[in-house]
Parts: sequence; C-alpha cells; structure tokens
Amino acid sequence: MRLVRTDTGDGAPRWRPGRAAVAIAVCGAIAWGATATAQTVKDAVGASEGMNKEAQTSQKKIDKLSDDTDALAAEYRAAIQEIKALAGYNKQLEGLIVSQGQEMESLRKQIDNVTVVGRQVMPLMTRMLDALAQFVELDVPFLPEERAERIENLREMMGRADVTISEKYRRILEAYQIENEYGRTIESYRGPVEVDGEEISVDFLRIGRLALLYQTLDGQVSGMWDNESKSWVPLDDDYRNTIQAGLRMARKQSAPDLITVPVPAAQTAEVQG
Repeated sequence: MRLVRTDTGDGAPRWRPGRAAVAIAVCGAIAWGATATAQTVKDAVGASEGMNKEAQTSQKKIDKLSDDTDALAAEYRAAIQEIKALAGYNKQLEGLIVSQGQEMESLRKQIDNVTVVGRQVMPLMTRMLDALAQFVELDVPFLPEERAERIENLREMMGRADVTISEKYRRILEAYQIENEYGRTIESYRGPVEVDGEEISVDFLRIGRLALLYQTLDGQVSGMWDNESKSWVPLDDDYRNTIQAGLRMARKQSAPDLITVPVPAAQTAEVQG
C-alpha cells in the first residue's frame, strides 16, 4: 500500500492511503462479500433440499398413517356392524330359548300323560286283539294263513319294548280295517282244500263275507263253505259257469256283472262283482 502525506496546517504531517490502496481495499471487500453471499446461497439451497427431503419423508409417514387410520376405521365400522348383528341374533336366541323351555315343559306333561294313558290303553289293545283273533276264528275261513300270521305278528309286537304304544294301537286298527275291507270286496286266490279226504289245489272265490266258493283247476268240481256246519259243501254243476264268471271278474279279466251265487242259508242272491 502507498501512503500519501497530507499537511494539516499544524505542522504535523498526516499519512493516508493512496487511491490505489483504497481501490484494492474496496475490491477485496467486494470479493469477500461475493464469496460470503455464494456460501450463504449454497447453504440455503442445501438447507432447502434437506427440508424438502424431510418434508417428503414426513409426507410418506403422514400418508402411511392416513392409510392405517382408514383401515382401522373400516375395521371399526365392520366390528360395529358385527356387534349389531350379534345383538339381533342374541335377541332371537333368547326368544327361541324361551320357546324351547315352554316346549320342553309341554313335552314333560305329555310324557306324564302318556304314561297314564299307556296303563289304560294297553289292556284295551289286548282285548281288541283277542276279539279280532276270535272273530277270525269264527269267520269264513278265507286266507287262513295270511290272517293268522297277521294276528300272530300283532301278538309278538305287543311284547316288544322298542315299539311305541301309538304304533301298536295303529297296527291293531290297521288290522281291523283290513278285516272290514274283506266284507266289501271280491277276491280270487289259489290254495288247498280237502275234497273227499284228499287235499287238492283249487281256485277260491270270495264274495265279501257272503260266500266263499271254490272250483278245481280243471273246473269239474265246485263247492262252498257252510259256516254253520263249518265244512265244505259240494255244489251242482249248475254253478260251474257262475263261479268261473266270478273268478274272471275277481281277476279283472272281465267287466263287473251280476252273478247268481249260492249262500249258506239255502237261498240265492244276486251280487254285482
């Protein structure tokens, strides 16, 4: 730096920097200021980038928290709906439990009543079965094996503990209904009969309980059951065609028609097959 002497008037000389020195100083200050400003800008840019990165990171965290919150909110709403559904279901179950309790109480009373009724019905059913067996024994002897087997099965059933009282009663009534139907139907079946001391196979014709007739397979011999004498009575050949016509009607081989058949009271009656 070059110094310039300056006279102040008091005789003491003063020295000051020259213009060149001042210019250099000013330029140096400007250069330093520029350098400082660039560093500040660089620091500011770096700080801004750092803040942006932190903001992005924070935004990602916020987005994740928002998604988690939405998921939790959805789970919460679903849980609320399920709770409401369960509350309604529990209310229905409470009503069902009450109804079942009432039904159980009713069943207990019915069971008690069944026990009492059972003690009264069992003797009645036994008497009904005995009466049915006696009726079959005294009746016209058609389908003897089938009817005897039915009664035997009923007697065996009465001693079984695995069959309910109601089922036993139903089966006995069913047997009565079958016997009742015999009095209103016409039927043909094949079976054995003793003729002149010899057992032969014949065709039977049952017309209700009015008449039980038979005819040999060759059509040559006919007979009828006499319930008073409990025996088979031979018939004249006059009834051969009549019995054959009745057999055809019973087998559905011809249309129903009027036929004349003998009856045990030594009278004749016209029956529509």
